[in-house]
Amino acid sequence: MQVEDCLFCKIVKREIPSEIAYEDDEVIAFKDIQPLAPVHLLVIPKEHLCSLNDTAEYETLIGHMFGVIRRLAEELGVAESGYRVVTNTGADGGQVVGHLHFHLLGGQALNAKIG
Repeated sequence: MQVEDCLFCKIVKREIPSEIAYEDDEVIAFKDIQPLAPVHLLVIPKEHLCSLNDTAEYETLIGHMFGVIRRLAEELGVAESGYRVVTNTGADGGQVVGHLHFHLLGGQALNAKIG
């Protein structure tokens, strides 16, 4: 299921252009439009899940998403030097878009302020 007014659902449906780095039947990864590091991708499920709070029945999907993140880190050359995976949950957690997403950040030394 996708939500009509969700920014990320619109990217999944190709209603909003994005620079896609990876896609399969369940997951899509694309470049962040305001990158905080040389490598900054967003990895999202194609199905609309609001946040980590909605994933109790989606453990297989979440595992798949982390496998995609690991492979992307390898392909983009940041696996050896290190990278960060971040998700924000809810307003107090800093979540801006109400669609579950993981940030993959790398390509430079990351300090505590990034992410």
